[in-house]
Amino acid sequence: MAEMTIVRYSHEGDKFEILVKPDAALEYKLGRRTNHSSVMISDDVYTDSGKGTKPSAEKLQKAFGTSDPAEASRIILQNGDLNLTTEQRRKMTDEKRRQIIEFIAKTYVDPRTHLPHPPLRIEQAMKDARVSVDPQRGTEPQAKEMVEKLRSIIPLKSENAELQVTIPAQYASKSYAVLKSVGTLRDEQWQNDGSLKAILEIPAGDRPAVIDRLGSITRGSAGVEVAK
Repeated sequence: MAEMTIVRYSHEGDKFEILVKPDAALEYKLGRRTNHSSVMISDDVYTDSGKGTKPSAEKLQKAFGTSDPAEASRIILQNGDLNLTTEQRRKMTDEKRRQIIEFIAKTYVDPRTHLPHPPLRIEQAMKDARVSVDPQRGTEPQAKEMVEKLRSIIPLKSENAELQVTIPAQYASKSYAVLKSVGTLRDEQWQNDGSLKAILEIPAGDRPAVIDRLGSITRGSAGVEVAK
């Protein structure tokens, strides 16, 4: 049989397990693979894979809202804990740390400058605060918990920025989709010549990246100012 490992999931005291391919499962957990069927050894759900015992249809329905093992196994893969090798845990922890740093840099700013802290400064603050990274927990909740500890080392403030953007007609359609994806568009004004004027609300830490992206799309012709 192919090399395999276990993903475990608990619901109200009931335990469930599925068998998966170790490397493929890690890629799935890291967001580098989206096809869950390529990760599974089978669609079987177990209460104890070592003994081969399986849950009843009623238990599946209660825990997952479906009695279909294939659908239940997908939910377990997405939300359960992957049994990691030491090397996999290191890789997954490093990736989760990078995601947390990226989230903090995009969501929080230095209140003195209203600019995001550089990633290296955030990483050093995490080391100084001795915060631990759980490779299998969500990025956002971990980041928000860490911010409370990091504030004793570096100043951090959650802040939104409002940008007044003007997009020339030839780039308006393509830019509009990007603007909607990076923030909240308010006060949209489509001009008679097809150009767009609007207020874009974004996390303050995203401002440099958004300005660069708009500059790239519009070949530097977009007008971007901090809204009054």
